[in-house]
Amino acid sequence: MPKNDQQKVLGLIAGQGRLPFIVAQGAKNAGLKVICAALADSAEPQLAGLVDEFFYVPLARPGTWIRKLRRHGVSTTIMVGRVAKTKIYTPGRILKYLPDWRAFRIWYFRLRKKDKRNDSVLCAIADELASGKIYLEDSTMYCKEHLADEGVMTKTQPSASVKEDIEFGWEIVKKLGQLDIGQAIAVKERDIIAVEAIEGTAKMIQRAGQLCPKGNWTLIKTAKPNQDMRFDVPCIGQDTIKSLAENKGKCIVVEKGKTILIDKPETIALADKLGIAIVGHG
Repeated sequence: MPKNDQQKVLGLIAGQGRLPFIVAQGAKNAGLKVICAALADSAEPQLAGLVDEFFYVPLARPGTWIRKLRRHGVSTTIMVGRVAKTKIYTPGRILKYLPDWRAFRIWYFRLRKKDKRNDSVLCAIADELASGKIYLEDSTMYCKEHLADEGVMTKTQPSASVKEDIEFGWEIVKKLGQLDIGQAIAVKERDIIAVEAIEGTAKMIQRAGQLCPKGNWTLIKTAKPNQDMRFDVPCIGQDTIKSLAENKGKCIVVEKGKTILIDKPETIALADKLGIAIVGHG
Protein backbone atom coordinates (compact mmCIF):
# COMPACT_ATOMS: atom_id res chain seq x y z
CA MET A 1 0.00 0.00 0.00
CA PRO A 2 1.43 3.48 -0.85
CA LYS A 3 2.65 5.59 2.03
CA ASN A 4 0.00 8.28 1.47
CA ASP A 5 -2.74 5.66 1.77
CA GLN A 6 -1.21 4.25 4.96
CA GLN A 7 -1.38 7.69 6.56
CA LYS A 8 -5.15 7.73 5.98
CA VAL A 9 -5.73 4.47 7.86
CA LEU A 10 -6.16 4.30 11.64
CA GLY A 11 -6.26 1.12 13.68
CA LEU A 12 -8.61 1.00 16.66
CA ILE A 13 -8.12 -1.64 19.37
CA ALA A 14 -11.47 -1.38 21.13
CA GLY A 15 -12.63 -2.41 24.57
CA GLN A 16 -15.95 -1.80 26.27
CA GLY A 17 -17.93 1.42 26.57
CA ARG A 18 -18.69 4.61 24.65
CA LEU A 19 -15.12 5.83 24.18
CA PRO A 20 -14.30 3.62 21.15
CA PHE A 21 -17.40 5.05 19.43
CA ILE A 22 -16.29 8.63 20.11
CA VAL A 23 -12.74 7.99 18.86
CA ALA A 24 -14.01 6.18 15.76
CA GLN A 25 -16.40 9.03 14.93
CA GLY A 26 -13.66 11.62 15.43
CA ALA A 27 -11.29 9.72 13.15
CA LYS A 28 -13.99 9.33 10.48
CA ASN A 29 -14.71 13.07 10.70
CA ALA A 30 -10.99 13.63 10.09
CA GLY A 31 -11.26 11.64 6.87
CA LEU A 32 -9.55 8.46 8.06
CA LYS A 33 -10.38 4.86 7.28
CA VAL A 34 -10.87 3.08 10.61
CA ILE A 35 -9.92 -0.57 11.05
CA CYS A 36 -11.25 -1.95 14.32
CA ALA A 37 -9.78 -4.90 16.22
CA ALA A 38 -12.53 -5.46 18.78
CA LEU A 39 -11.50 -7.24 21.97
CA ALA A 40 -13.70 -10.29 22.48
CA ASP A 41 -16.05 -10.17 25.50
CA SER A 42 -15.42 -6.42 25.77
CA ALA A 43 -16.11 -4.40 22.60
CA GLU A 44 -19.72 -3.78 21.62
CA PRO A 45 -20.96 -5.15 18.27
CA GLN A 46 -22.73 -1.87 17.39
CA LEU A 47 -19.28 -0.35 16.79
CA ALA A 48 -19.18 -2.28 13.51
CA GLY A 49 -21.63 0.20 11.98
CA LEU A 50 -19.28 3.12 12.56
CA VAL A 51 -15.97 1.77 11.24
CA ASP A 52 -14.77 0.55 7.83
CA GLU A 53 -13.58 -2.88 8.97
CA PHE A 54 -14.59 -4.67 12.17
CA PHE A 55 -13.37 -7.99 13.53
CA TYR A 56 -13.15 -9.57 16.96
CA VAL A 57 -9.76 -10.59 18.32
CA PRO A 58 -9.01 -12.73 21.40
CA LEU A 59 -8.07 -10.73 24.49
CA ALA A 60 -4.90 -12.70 25.22
CA ARG A 61 -3.60 -13.08 21.67
CA PRO A 62 -1.91 -9.79 20.69
CA GLY A 63 -0.21 -11.59 17.82
CA THR A 64 -3.66 -11.84 16.21
CA TRP A 65 -4.23 -8.10 16.73
CA ILE A 66 -0.96 -7.36 14.95
CA ARG A 67 -1.53 -9.72 12.03
CA LYS A 68 -5.06 -8.57 11.29
CA LEU A 69 -4.30 -4.86 11.62
CA ARG A 70 -1.21 -5.15 9.42
CA ARG A 71 -3.23 -7.11 6.85
CA HIS A 72 -5.43 -4.01 6.48
CA GLY A 73 -2.46 -1.65 6.09
CA VAL A 74 -2.49 -0.35 9.67
CA SER A 75 0.52 0.95 11.56
CA THR A 76 -0.83 3.91 13.57
CA THR A 77 -3.32 2.67 16.18
CA ILE A 78 -5.35 3.91 19.12
CA MET A 79 -6.30 1.60 22.00
CA VAL A 80 -9.33 2.66 24.07
CA GLY A 81 -12.19 1.13 26.02
CA ARG A 82 -12.50 -0.78 29.25
CA VAL A 83 -11.13 -4.24 29.87
CA ALA A 84 -11.53 -5.47 33.44
CA LYS A 85 -8.07 -6.25 34.77
CA THR A 86 -9.69 -8.73 37.15
CA LYS A 87 -10.23 -11.02 34.12
CA ILE A 88 -6.53 -11.93 34.15
CA TYR A 89 -6.79 -13.20 37.72
CA THR A 90 -9.72 -15.58 37.18
CA PRO A 91 -9.21 -19.31 37.88
CA GLY A 92 -8.17 -21.27 34.79
CA ARG A 93 -7.27 -18.10 32.92
CA ILE A 94 -4.61 -19.90 30.83
CA LEU A 95 -7.19 -22.35 29.45
CA LYS A 96 -9.91 -19.72 29.07
CA TYR A 97 -7.89 -17.13 27.16
CA LEU A 98 -5.31 -19.39 25.43
CA PRO A 99 -2.57 -16.75 25.27
CA ASP A 100 -0.25 -16.72 22.27
CA TRP A 101 3.53 -16.46 22.35
CA ARG A 102 3.38 -12.65 22.29
CA ALA A 103 1.19 -12.67 25.41
CA PHE A 104 3.72 -14.93 27.12
CA ARG A 105 6.50 -12.53 26.03
CA ILE A 106 4.61 -9.62 27.59
CA TRP A 107 3.84 -11.39 30.86
CA TYR A 108 7.00 -13.44 31.42
CA PHE A 109 9.68 -11.50 29.53
CA ARG A 110 8.79 -7.81 29.36
CA LEU A 111 7.23 -7.88 32.84
CA ARG A 112 9.63 -10.45 34.33
CA LYS A 113 11.36 -8.00 36.68
CA LYS A 114 8.53 -5.47 36.88
CA ASP A 115 5.31 -5.18 38.85
CA LYS A 116 1.94 -5.96 37.29
CA ARG A 117 0.31 -2.57 37.86
CA ASN A 118 -1.56 -0.90 35.01
CA ASP A 119 1.27 1.34 33.78
CA SER A 120 3.73 -1.54 33.59
CA VAL A 121 1.31 -3.88 31.82
CA LEU A 122 0.13 -1.28 29.29
CA CYS A 123 3.66 -0.13 28.47
CA ALA A 124 4.67 -3.77 27.95
CA ILE A 125 1.72 -4.27 25.58
CA ALA A 126 2.66 -1.11 23.67
CA ASP A 127 6.27 -2.27 23.34
CA GLU A 128 5.17 -5.68 22.07
CA LEU A 129 2.81 -4.13 19.53
CA ALA A 130 5.60 -1.83 18.36
CA SER A 131 7.82 -4.87 17.79
CA GLY A 132 5.16 -5.94 15.29
CA LYS A 133 5.07 -2.46 13.73
CA ILE A 134 1.78 -1.44 15.34
CA TYR A 135 2.38 1.89 17.04
CA LEU A 136 0.01 3.24 19.69
CA GLU A 137 -0.80 6.96 19.50
CA ASP A 138 -2.34 9.53 21.87
CA SER A 139 -5.82 8.15 22.54
CA THR A 140 -7.31 11.67 22.78
CA MET A 141 -6.09 12.66 19.30
CA TYR A 142 -9.55 12.47 17.73
CA CYS A 143 -11.71 13.46 20.71
CA LYS A 144 -10.00 16.53 22.17
CA GLU A 145 -13.29 18.43 22.27
CA HIS A 146 -14.35 16.01 25.03
CA LEU A 147 -11.42 16.85 27.35
CA ALA A 148 -12.15 18.61 30.65
CA ASP A 149 -11.92 22.40 30.75
CA GLU A 150 -10.48 24.41 33.64
CA GLY A 151 -12.89 25.57 36.33
CA VAL A 152 -16.55 24.77 36.98
CA MET A 153 -18.11 23.27 33.84
CA THR A 154 -21.66 23.06 35.20
CA LYS A 155 -24.15 25.71 36.23
CA THR A 156 -24.22 23.90 39.56
CA GLN A 157 -21.50 25.38 41.77
CA PRO A 158 -19.49 23.59 44.49
CA SER A 159 -20.04 24.81 48.06
CA ALA A 160 -17.30 26.40 50.16
CA SER A 161 -16.81 23.16 52.12
CA VAL A 162 -16.49 21.18 48.89
CA LYS A 163 -13.83 23.61 47.66
CA GLU A 164 -11.88 22.92 50.86
CA ASP A 165 -12.21 19.16 50.25
CA ILE A 166 -10.88 19.63 46.71
CA GLU A 167 -7.75 21.40 47.91
CA PHE A 168 -7.27 18.81 50.65
CA GLY A 169 -7.71 15.79 48.41
CA TRP A 170 -5.97 16.89 45.22
CA GLU A 171 -2.36 16.24 46.25
CA ILE A 172 -3.36 13.00 47.96
CA VAL A 173 -4.93 11.52 44.83
CA LYS A 174 -1.96 12.70 42.73
CA LYS A 175 0.36 10.75 45.05
CA LEU A 176 -1.81 7.66 44.68
CA GLY A 177 -1.52 8.05 40.93
CA GLN A 178 2.25 8.36 41.20
CA LEU A 179 2.27 5.02 43.02
CA ASP A 180 -0.06 3.60 40.32
CA ILE A 181 -2.58 2.42 42.93
CA GLY A 182 -5.64 4.20 41.56
CA GLN A 183 -6.79 7.49 40.09
CA ALA A 184 -9.73 8.45 42.29
CA ILE A 185 -10.71 9.10 45.89
CA ALA A 186 -13.88 10.12 47.74
CA VAL A 187 -13.55 12.99 50.25
CA LYS A 188 -15.80 14.58 52.84
CA GLU A 189 -14.90 17.16 55.49
CA ARG A 190 -11.16 16.74 54.81
CA ASP A 191 -11.30 13.00 55.33
CA ILE A 192 -10.76 10.19 52.82
CA ILE A 193 -13.83 7.97 52.56
CA ALA A 194 -12.71 5.61 49.82
CA VAL A 195 -9.74 4.97 47.53
CA GLU A 196 -9.91 3.43 44.06
CA ALA A 197 -7.84 0.33 43.36
CA ILE A 198 -8.28 -2.58 40.95
CA GLU A 199 -12.09 -2.55 41.25
CA GLY A 200 -12.38 0.72 39.29
CA THR A 201 -14.11 4.04 39.87
CA ALA A 202 -17.69 2.79 39.50
CA LYS A 203 -17.45 0.31 42.36
CA MET A 204 -15.51 2.79 44.47
CA ILE A 205 -18.41 5.25 44.11
CA GLN A 206 -20.82 2.60 45.37
CA ARG A 207 -18.55 1.87 48.31
CA ALA A 208 -18.29 5.57 49.16
CA GLY A 209 -22.08 5.81 49.16
CA GLN A 210 -22.33 2.90 51.58
CA LEU A 211 -19.67 4.36 53.88
CA CYS A 212 -21.16 7.87 53.80
CA PRO A 213 -24.96 7.46 53.75
CA LYS A 214 -25.50 11.15 54.64
CA GLY A 215 -23.92 12.06 51.32
CA ASN A 216 -22.52 15.43 50.25
CA TRP A 217 -19.12 13.93 49.45
CA THR A 218 -16.76 14.74 46.58
CA LEU A 219 -15.19 12.45 43.99
CA ILE A 220 -11.72 13.51 42.84
CA LYS A 221 -10.34 11.74 39.77
CA THR A 222 -7.00 12.65 38.19
CA ALA A 223 -4.53 11.61 35.57
CA LYS A 224 -1.26 10.12 36.76
CA PRO A 225 1.63 12.57 37.27
CA ASN A 226 3.33 11.32 34.10
CA GLN A 227 0.18 10.26 32.29
CA ASP A 228 0.87 8.35 29.10
CA MET A 229 -1.87 9.65 26.83
CA ARG A 230 -1.72 6.51 24.71
CA PHE A 231 -3.79 4.57 27.22
CA ASP A 232 -5.64 4.53 30.53
CA VAL A 233 -6.69 8.19 30.21
CA PRO A 234 -9.23 8.88 32.99
CA CYS A 235 -12.84 9.20 31.83
CA ILE A 236 -16.20 10.12 33.30
CA GLY A 237 -19.59 10.02 31.65
CA GLN A 238 -23.32 9.92 32.24
CA ASP A 239 -23.08 6.58 34.07
CA THR A 240 -20.57 8.19 36.47
CA ILE A 241 -22.95 11.10 37.12
CA LYS A 242 -25.94 8.81 37.68
CA SER A 243 -23.98 6.62 40.08
CA LEU A 244 -22.70 9.66 41.97
CA ALA A 245 -26.26 10.94 42.39
CA GLU A 246 -27.54 7.51 43.51
CA ASN A 247 -24.78 7.39 46.12
CA LYS A 248 -25.34 10.99 47.28
CA GLY A 249 -22.13 12.52 45.98
CA LYS A 250 -22.37 16.25 45.20
CA CYS A 251 -19.28 17.10 43.19
CA ILE A 252 -16.83 15.48 40.81
CA VAL A 253 -13.38 16.96 40.22
CA VAL A 254 -11.28 15.93 37.23
CA GLU A 255 -7.95 17.01 35.79
CA LYS A 256 -8.23 19.66 33.09
CA GLY A 257 -6.93 18.68 29.67
CA LYS A 258 -6.23 15.10 30.76
CA THR A 259 -9.67 13.69 31.51
CA ILE A 260 -12.29 12.76 28.92
CA LEU A 261 -15.92 13.68 29.55
CA ILE A 262 -17.67 11.08 27.41
CA ASP A 263 -20.45 12.78 25.42
CA LYS A 264 -19.39 16.00 27.12
CA PRO A 265 -22.48 18.24 26.53
CA GLU A 266 -24.88 15.50 27.62
CA THR A 267 -22.79 14.62 30.68
CA ILE A 268 -22.68 18.25 31.83
CA ALA A 269 -26.42 18.69 31.23
CA LEU A 270 -27.21 15.56 33.27
CA ALA A 271 -24.97 16.75 36.11
CA ASP A 272 -26.89 20.04 36.26
CA LYS A 273 -30.21 18.19 36.23
CA LEU A 274 -29.09 16.06 39.18
CA GLY A 275 -27.49 18.95 41.09
CA ILE A 276 -23.90 17.78 40.77
CA ALA A 277 -20.98 20.13 40.11
CA ILE A 278 -18.22 19.15 37.67
CA VAL A 279 -14.91 20.95 38.20
CA GLY A 280 -11.74 20.91 36.09
CA HIS A 281 -8.64 21.28 38.27
CA GLY A 282 -4.87 21.08 37.93
